[in-house]
Amino acid sequence: MTTTDAGPPYDAELMAAVAELGGAMRGLVEASVATTVDADELRAAADEVRTVTGRLAASRRPATQLPSLDDPVTFRRVYNPVTGVGSPLAPPLVIRAADGGVVAEATLGLRYEGPPGFVHGGVSGLLMDQMLGAATIAAGLWGMTVHLELDYRGPLPLQTPLVLRARVAEDAGRKTLVEGGIALASAPGQPLVEARGVFVVPRSDRLEAYFGAITDAAGRPRPPGRPTDATALERD
Repeated sequence: MTTTDAGPPYDAELMAAVAELGGAMRGLVEASVATTVDADELRAAADEVRTVTGRLAASRRPATQLPSLDDPVTFRRVYNPVTGVGSPLAPPLVIRAADGGVVAEATLGLRYEGPPGFVHGGVSGLLMDQMLGAATIAAGLWGMTVHLELDYRGPLPLQTPLVLRARVAEDAGRKTLVEGGIALASAPGQPLVEARGVFVVPRSDRLEAYFGAITDAAGRPRPPGRPTDATALERD
């Protein structure tokens, strides 16, 4: 077992295995959208993938049960689609507190393509929702996204280093206003995507309605104390 300052003990060997599988899956997805092999090779690969899928599906958790490695209180979410080391969807981002907000870097491959050669606009929204939530956490606040808007100043190129930033613009009690953007790492002061979001702390009855059925891996009730999916932050 491993203990960190960011939460209770967890199985380090299992964490390493989850991260290894997640990395392998990300490589598979990227290869699958870039490959030019023939149809026979594609069908053979599909057969192998179905075999592996069957092995993994032999033991599954319901949606209301947290993975054994997760700790929502400290925002450790191993399958988060933006930051989760076990997620085949995630880049994954490593978000750290810096410059009065949060920052992360990413280079997005072909699996995130929208217009040819550029990142899908919806992916920008996914990444910025996570970044704005992380900025809220870094400021000692929390809440759920109730409004998110993006301005696209230019397309984000694929396979190019990007920098993502976010910070709290206003703390208004239960409501937090957050802003951020995505820019080329080579031109960090010229964001190509600008984002603004509003995060609100739900009332206690809403929290119960949203999360009252959540359990830990052993089936014990474990509703998150703070309703957010922001990741744990690395600090400079």
